[in-house]
Amino acid sequence: MADIVDLANDYADEFLQRALEQRQRASASAVSASICVDCDEPIPVLRQEKVKGCQTCVNCQELRERRR
Repeated sequence: MADIVDLANDYADEFLQRALEQRQRASASAVSASICVDCDEPIPVLRQEKVKGCQTCVNCQELRERRR
């Protein structure tokens, strides 16, 4: 018989899986920017294709991540 902790873990796992699937579907159809929203420099086409929905160039994205 499952206790409440097992049920909570099962619920959390299911919630996480659904969230990850939803995010993957959303990002697969997202349109990438061709110009970086932070520095106004062109975003390379390869990055636009590999990182669906990107809005920044690599350098600006690295700066954003370091600030967090």
